[in-house]
Amino acid sequence: MTSTGAAARPAGPRAGAAWLVLALACACQFMVILDASIVNVALPSIQRDLGFTATGLAWVVNGYLLTFAGFMLLGGRAADLAGHRRTLVAGLFLFSAASLAGGLATVPEVLVAARVAQGVGAALLAPATLAVINTGFTEPGARARAFGAWSAAGGVGGMAGALAGGAITSGLSWRWVFLINVPIGVVLIGAAVTSLAGTRAVRREPLDLVGAVTGTAGLAALIYGVMRSADHGWTSLPVAGPAGAGLLLLVAFTVVEARFAARPMMPLRLFRIRRVAVGNVMLLLFGGITIAMWYFTSLFLQNVLGYDALRAGLGQTPAAVTFMLVARPAAALLPRTGVRPLVLAGCGCFLAGFGWLAQAGVGSGYVTGVLGPTLLVAVGIGLTFPTLMAAATADVPEGDAGIIGGLANTAGQAGGSIGLAVLATAAGAGAAEAAGSSPAALAAGYSLVFLVAAGLGPVIALVGLLLPRHRRD
Repeated sequence: MTSTGAAARPAGPRAGAAWLVLALACACQFMVILDASIVNVALPSIQRDLGFTATGLAWVVNGYLLTFAGFMLLGGRAADLAGHRRTLVAGLFLFSAASLAGGLATVPEVLVAARVAQGVGAALLAPATLAVINTGFTEPGARARAFGAWSAAGGVGGMAGALAGGAITSGLSWRWVFLINVPIGVVLIGAAVTSLAGTRAVRREPLDLVGAVTGTAGLAALIYGVMRSADHGWTSLPVAGPAGAGLLLLVAFTVVEARFAARPMMPLRLFRIRRVAVGNVMLLLFGGITIAMWYFTSLFLQNVLGYDALRAGLGQTPAAVTFMLVARPAAALLPRTGVRPLVLAGCGCFLAGFGWLAQAGVGSGYVTGVLGPTLLVAVGIGLTFPTLMAAATADVPEGDAGIIGGLANTAGQAGGSIGLAVLATAAGAGAAEAAGSSPAALAAGYSLVFLVAAGLGPVIALVGLLLPRHRRD
């Protein structure tokens, strides 16, 4: 099912080195997710030192997230055409070089440009790590355990971001939030060169340039428009303009891929695989769950219960640890149970956990108001995330492992961006109805966010019923 023209089957890892390759993939995933969150705590120090405006400061975060999500499909196809090892090494090099530039930046423009470049590097890395797992672990049980480890690595990165960002900024300097990536990147480049086998022959087919431009620009414009909804109304020109242009470009991308591209960047035939199509829809919805859990729970702890940033990070640590502890055994169960039971159980946890969390208010204690419900939601995330990633990348020809990894990552990132915008609007509406910005009013807004997130659980479960029944491999 791969395109013609000197297609090559990528060589897997050398005998006995599969778990070393998994460690490399997990380390890359850890670094990518860590960098999405570690900067947040350092933002006030960055603003003071470099003289950022409030609007410009947001692009230290948004510049990374925008290019990370927008370039993911292109990064996935690059992994298929240039080889997984080459793409992984290129992503690590770009990510590390951009981190060095960001750490040495003396003006705001340089730091934002470095964050944009970091996002492109991450967009090369993330699909390549999934492709390495897909091609290196062909036995269903081993592949499921590998997905569990990869998912847990992302959880560790997200948890470590808030804690490490505060510790590094307080003990050293905000610059080390970026500079710490440089030695890690050098080590990982060496590990990738030595442990990953390259392709036996490069796939000699041209990149679908029209598809690359329309797909990348469409995703970037859509996500940019959605990001601006936090400061402007959904129907305003700053939001509707780029979002509408992005949708038109994505329609053009679909037409080009379906009718005109000889070797499309995103082969639409992959959506005929039911697991791929349904799995990616579920990942899109799942993005709203993760935003509600980590982002808005942190805001609740700080703005309603009065925690500082470091204490809020510590308050979320039990949930992050629970997610990691659940993800690996859940992935190991996948070959025996199939996707449906794990997804349904996870969605039940979302409904119960967020429903419970929505009852918390100003007078709530941490244990009963936050810890209990977030542990329940974390169990649901641990059950569903590796399961959805495995489903969304299953049954795919090896020559398309990179693009399907890019698609799965794009679905999750786009879902998170859209979910953040929608839930932020819900939070504002709930607080406005409570008339004010007091902790009690903000609690009312967060309660509405958690109720919306609870409703996402049944929706994901209903979509999951479209998955094929369990098939024993």
